Amino acid sequence: MKTVLTGVIAMLATAGAAVAGTPVYVPPAVTVVEEPMRSGSGAWLIPLAIIAILALTLTGGEDEPDDPQDPA
Repeated sequence: MKTVLTGVIAMLATAGAAVAGTPVYVPPAVTVVEEPMRSGSGAWLIPLAIIAILALTLTGGEDEPDDPQDPA
């Protein structure tokens, strides 16, 4: 009877510890990979084209020469 009681107490102790809590989730470590900078992206071409178009349209002269006989 003593051995049965000892066995039951041992089973209760181990069963209580096994059901006591939920497993802890440990998220995997995140590895960050940085890409090297590209020197030839060409992003400077768009502002340069806008400036060139504005310069050409704003500084353009008249197509026809002035009429020397026009009084105005």
